[in-house]
Amino acid sequence: MFNLALLLMGSPEEAGWMNLIFLGAIFAIFYFFIIRPQSKKQKEIQEKVSNIEKGDKIVTTGGMIAQVTTVEDDSVLAEIDKGVKARFMKSAITDVNPNKNNN
Repeated sequence: MFNLALLLMGSPEEAGWMNLIFLGAIFAIFYFFIIRPQSKKQKEIQEKVSNIEKGDKIVTTGGMIAQVTTVEDDSVLAEIDKGVKARFMKSAITDVNPNKNNN
């Protein structure tokens, strides 16, 4: 009897190697299209946060947009609106836009 799967895949030993190559290709695709860009973006954000200065506009994980007034080791004091200030941990900052006005 004619078996189409054996014809396409070859012997069972070759099928095992083909499965390993296929799994390796899937991992490579995930790495280059998902893992690598995400880690690159995270490093960029960490660099921006470590170089934060007074007057920078920040966005926090909670969606707050504020202008930095004071920078400390692990936190920043930021003005959300005129006379309204809040302290945020640097780990809660998701974006930094240097020297942007809070308008």
